[in-house]
Order: sequence, then structure tokens, then C-alpha cells
Amino acid sequence: MSTVNLCCHEFVVAISSIACIVGLWLLKDDNQAIDDFQETEESLLRMSFAYWLVYCVAFGIEKVFLFDGESVMITLRITTALSYFLTFSCILSLPLHKFAVHKIEE
Repeated sequence: MSTVNLCCHEFVVAISSIACIVGLWLLKDDNQAIDDFQETEESLLRMSFAYWLVYCVAFGIEKVFLFDGESVMITLRITTALSYFLTFSCILSLPLHKFAVHKIEE
């Protein structure tokens, strides 16, 4: 991976971490009465933002702090991989949930 691509990826991760914080702030619980469909959708959105924020933090720690211990680096890499896949599964679950609810209503 070239230096330009690496710097671009780090920049995108930094910006997306800020976007995750803003997204979580916008989705804060206002104690409004909502139905189960909206509650599930908001929960999936919160989980996607939270998992992606974990990815951004673990990626940042891995790049900023140069740890000597190999076990710390492996743990950070496992954390980034798991949070990446959990984010992907939450994002994939959103349209599947909408499709399932739409099918039930018909």
C-alpha cells in the first residue's frame, strides 16, 4: 500500500470517527414512544455507529502508539477485524429488517 493511500485511509478513518460520534449523539434516546420496528432500526443504527467507532479507535491506537508487545498488536488487529465485521453485519441487517417487516405487513 502506498504512502498516499495509507494517509488517505487514516484521514477517512479520522473523519468517520467524528461522524460516528455525531451520529450517536443524533440518535440519543429522547424517551419518545416508538414502535418495535423503529426501536429495532434505531438499535441497529446505534450498533453500527458504535462498532465503527470501536474500529476507528483501535485503528488509531494501532497507528499512533507503537507498542513493543506483539500480543497488544495482535489484540488490536483482532479488535479492528471483529468491529469491522460487526459493523458490516449491522449495516446489512438494516435493509433485511425493513424487507422482513414489509413482507409481514403485506
